[in-house]
Amino acid sequence: MVNDPRTIFPKVDPPQQIQAEPGLDIKLEPLADIGLDSYQGHNRLAGRKALITGGDSGIGAAVAIAYAREGADVAISYLPEEQPDADRVIAAIEEAGRTAFAYPGDLKDADYCRELVEKSVAALGGLDILVNNASRQIWAEGLTEISDEQFDLTMRTNLHGSFRVTKAALAHLKPGASIIFTSSIQAYEPSPTLLDYAMTKAAMNNLSKGLAAELTPKGIRVNSVAPGPIWTPLQPSHGQPQEKVAGFGQQAPLGRAGHPVELAGAYVFLASDEASYVSGETLGATGGSPTP
Repeated sequence: MVNDPRTIFPKVDPPQQIQAEPGLDIKLEPLADIGLDSYQGHNRLAGRKALITGGDSGIGAAVAIAYAREGADVAISYLPEEQPDADRVIAAIEEAGRTAFAYPGDLKDADYCRELVEKSVAALGGLDILVNNASRQIWAEGLTEISDEQFDLTMRTNLHGSFRVTKAALAHLKPGASIIFTSSIQAYEPSPTLLDYAMTKAAMNNLSKGLAAELTPKGIRVNSVAPGPIWTPLQPSHGQPQEKVAGFGQQAPLGRAGHPVELAGAYVFLASDEASYVSGETLGATGGSPTP
């Protein structure tokens, strides 16, 4: 059976809606598909140990659920305010018969970044896969409207957090391990309202390629995924102007925004032995918008 990619998942047609930052998946209208009922595993990550930052909602939640159903034990990080979303993901990991570990905290805190890795390794018994996914996205009407405080918060969350978590993880990663960054189409086509966020995504893309040059000869692969418009709590929690929340993503060539579960397979592929010859690459999942 062949499925039309324009209609295989429901078209996201959200009304205008506002959530307080950082937002919750369970309050989205409509709800995003994170794979709870739709993702079927095939044992491609059996016995592996994964840490996913921002694993409570959106893309991170979909990846956590997919990894568990592919046979991996999974640790997730998230902000304390996101506990209701995290509880749902932890339950799904455990229902898949895998070990789950949840450690709330703020990636802007250097000590938390190091503790997250150490506690995750202790809870899971090792670390084979690191997914740097957590990000902060707050829109502003151009560069002059981005306050120093907002700029600093975005840099510290997206870049400092990913840098510190990765640095701490390296002590535990062995040949065969995989590091994956969540970049964005914003790294290539920055929106005028998301300049600071777009900067961080370009930087993550660059870091993944530089780190691949260092680690691939040691048997550790490093790659990125660059999503297009994906319906997540980032969007209504001040990640987009309200006029862009309504009808979000319908400008994509496929005519709709993506659901987080539609990216899960990309992260599974890059973490699995199926991608044994893939390192230093960025896999675009943009709904048809070309990337370099």
